[in-house]
Amino acid sequence: MVDMAIEKGPFEPTWESLRQFQCPGWYRDAKFGIWSHWGPQSVPMYGDWYARHMYVEGHDQYRYHIRKYGHPSKFGYKDVIKLWKAEKFDPEGLMSLYVEAGAKYFVAQAAHHDNFHNWNSSQHRWNSVKMGPQKDIVALWQSAAHKAGLPFGFSEHIGATFSWYKPNKGADQAGPYAGVPYDGNDPACEDLYLPNRDFPGIEVEWYTRSPWWHEKWFTYVKELIDLYHPDLLYSDGGVPFGQYGLNIIAHLYNTSARLHNGVNQAVYNQKDKNVDVLSVGVYDIERSQTPAIFPYVWQTDTSVGDWFYNVRDIYKTPKQLAEMLVDIVSKNGNLLLNIPQRPDGSLDDECIYLLQRTAAWIKINGEGIYGTRPWTVAGEGPTSVLIEGFREEAVSWSIEDFRFTAKDNLVYAFQMKWPEGGKTVIRCLATGNGPTVTNVTLLGAGVVNFEQNSRGLAIDLLEQKPCDYAQCLRVTLAL
Repeated sequence: MVDMAIEKGPFEPTWESLRQFQCPGWYRDAKFGIWSHWGPQSVPMYGDWYARHMYVEGHDQYRYHIRKYGHPSKFGYKDVIKLWKAEKFDPEGLMSLYVEAGAKYFVAQAAHHDNFHNWNSSQHRWNSVKMGPQKDIVALWQSAAHKAGLPFGFSEHIGATFSWYKPNKGADQAGPYAGVPYDGNDPACEDLYLPNRDFPGIEVEWYTRSPWWHEKWFTYVKELIDLYHPDLLYSDGGVPFGQYGLNIIAHLYNTSARLHNGVNQAVYNQKDKNVDVLSVGVYDIERSQTPAIFPYVWQTDTSVGDWFYNVRDIYKTPKQLAEMLVDIVSKNGNLLLNIPQRPDGSLDDECIYLLQRTAAWIKINGEGIYGTRPWTVAGEGPTSVLIEGFREEAVSWSIEDFRFTAKDNLVYAFQMKWPEGGKTVIRCLATGNGPTVTNVTLLGAGVVNFEQNSRGLAIDLLEQKPCDYAQCLRVTLAL
């Protein structure tokens, strides 16, 4: 039986106690974080869920694998792990790029569904110190983040692993290897591939009912907290495994409180939108967002492209990312953005360009992002972001579309499409709708002329826009 002892402190491992969570100010102010969703699944450079789909006969990753490496009865995921060297990994260099691009916190992937640990795990031999890179990836990221002055967190995707990994127990149904078992059947590697043959797969349950795996999950995640004392812990799903999950959240918060004069400064991210669950931490929405201002601080997590490096990717543009950030922040959210790394740890030229363009945009407009809070409305205009599962299409904004943030007596109005006529109107700032406007400044350009009347706040824009997209007007209201 696993030892369930946790750090003592202000939180008990109960729903009632954990609902007393208050989102730390650093996280509310940060708004934008960068994520390294990186591990041995990046080796083939062929996208997310590779360690599962290489065992799914007929899947494009299966076909790629047998033609690139050989059949998974002969060359399995254990062999892919050996190819991960991270030989160009420069965490401090990357962190400086991320800070310049505006990141205010950083999250490293500790373990994905592939059951490989990116830290010096005492519980599991399949880790990045004993195999592959022979480096403590999590520790190196943490050191770089702290040197750059960023809060540091990590993501764990371990809860789903037991169900997710079941295809490695199979065999081809047809072709030259019909009936030949995949290497997931090898008992010498069961600690990687897991004893999950007789349990439902991911099509039935994301979080397995196996008590054995519940204990493993708890042991792994508790070790991570004890080693790294993170500012943020992200679970890829809802709170895992009943009491085990509650104990982990309380252990995270109490560990943080011990290090911060009795006050928790850590954030737990999870994906269950049930109000009784989301209030124990910060609700995370993968590749989507809320349609309006949300009463709780929340987070969108997304990626420039695929989660793991994928040579087939079409990346989001700097314009789309800036517009996503503005829209999310206007609704009380944060954006956590993955920048896909090659298996050697480097970034490609497109990702570097995207970071550089984001840096240029944030230098002008960051005042309207960091440290802000939602205004009375998130925005105005006819256009909205599509809220539909994992779809993230770029939005065709109109000149009537604005998104708002606020700070003290300032309202920041982001115009989502620049009006070529040199004039714009913010309807919700009409006289009679609120305080008198005393000043309007176009960030990055200067003070602009305006008239506040019963139809709105009419503004004369400057001829030269200060940036290429999502320009920001700082509106000062009379106290």
